Amino acid sequence: MTSNATATALGLDFGTTNTVVALTDGQGGSDLVEFAGDEATGAVFRSALCFWEEERALQGVAHEAGPWAIAEYLQSPLDSRFVQSFKSVAASASFERALIFNKPYRFEDMGRLFLQRLVAHAGGRLDVLPRRVIVGRPVEYAGARPDPVLARQRYDLMLEAFGTEIFYVHEPLGAAHSYAARLTEPATILVADFGGGTTDFSIVRVAAPGSPRRCVPLASSGIGIAGDRFDYRIVDRLVLPLLGKGGLYRSFDKLLEIPGGYFADFADWSRLALMRNRRTLAELERLQRDAVDPEPIGRMIALIEHEQGFPLYDAVGRLKRALSDDEQAEFRFTGEGVEIAAEVRRADFEQWIADDLRRIEAAMDIALARAGVAAEDIDRVFLTGGSSLIPAISALFERRFGAERIATGGELTSIAHGLALIGEDDDPAEWAA
Repeated sequence: MTSNATATALGLDFGTTNTVVALTDGQGGSDLVEFAGDEATGAVFRSALCFWEEERALQGVAHEAGPWAIAEYLQSPLDSRFVQSFKSVAASASFERALIFNKPYRFEDMGRLFLQRLVAHAGGRLDVLPRRVIVGRPVEYAGARPDPVLARQRYDLMLEAFGTEIFYVHEPLGAAHSYAARLTEPATILVADFGGGTTDFSIVRVAAPGSPRRCVPLASSGIGIAGDRFDYRIVDRLVLPLLGKGGLYRSFDKLLEIPGGYFADFADWSRLALMRNRRTLAELERLQRDAVDPEPIGRMIALIEHEQGFPLYDAVGRLKRALSDDEQAEFRFTGEGVEIAAEVRRADFEQWIADDLRRIEAAMDIALARAGVAAEDIDRVFLTGGSSLIPAISALFERRFGAERIATGGELTSIAHGLALIGEDDDPAEWAA
């Protein structure tokens, strides 16, 4: 196990769903940081925050992060605010701050609080941070009109106390370094990283072991479609129709469709918790009064007021995992007057995400075109990230490249490992994005 004293660099994979940290081991490799305590889940730290009011806390609001945030939420859901997937708003100019217990939190404020608790739960392994920190970033940020300059500014503020030399590297390049350690001969590889908010591709030429520079990046591409978008499709099909989507409300002498923005926010994990504010709830209550069928809007209000985002997220995640193993699975959710029990076929789910998969494949084709290589020129394909386990995704790559060229493994940890390895380069700036 790497100690603080021997580690020369730290790899930080700050993900939409999970965060993983690795330290160089001084022998050309890297070790994952395992978190300590009753709620710990090994080296994987959920990218989530929970806030609650407490007189002794700074400004009267206490907070926790990771699996400890989940435990705090489950202990007292009605008296807390659970925030997940907040990385998704990093590049969004429309997101300025979240009002939580009447306290404003910018993205960088939430990020700093998150990292402070991550360090605190690392069992002392991060008490003294290495000077050099390699941070993964998506090739393309999530959001409708992402602003990469704004995202960099926010990341810089979030990380200003985390290291003295901060380098940003495309996440799939981190995975490429991790995978290259398995190879015993030169190869041209395609790395596909399926995260929570984005899917990213890098094409890398890997030299023979012992070469001065093992990996040479050829091209990258990305798209803001990944696991959270697949979750959205499930919520859109199974949950939103029960909450008023497609319903009508009266406006003077007209019947109008209920605005879709409320449903888009509800199905987006980065925005759902933030809907629990006076303004949004007041708007929904007015809609409920004017709705032709007020009951579904009442269900939405109840789910928001009673902080049902995490149980809903958990039910969706269970369905996705079950459909990765079986041809059919049950979606079951019960909360605040909403009860759903539906049998879902894998074929149905694949139909719901079919357009998303076509757009992901198009993004991959952009990477191939930028690198000037054809599919037959790729020697190995490395799939990483939690959503890479979805059968429709593996089938896409088997169709394009053949099953014999595809490798998997370390779906949640390979990026952090590789980022730490990049930190041992004489000049990590060569990899910076």
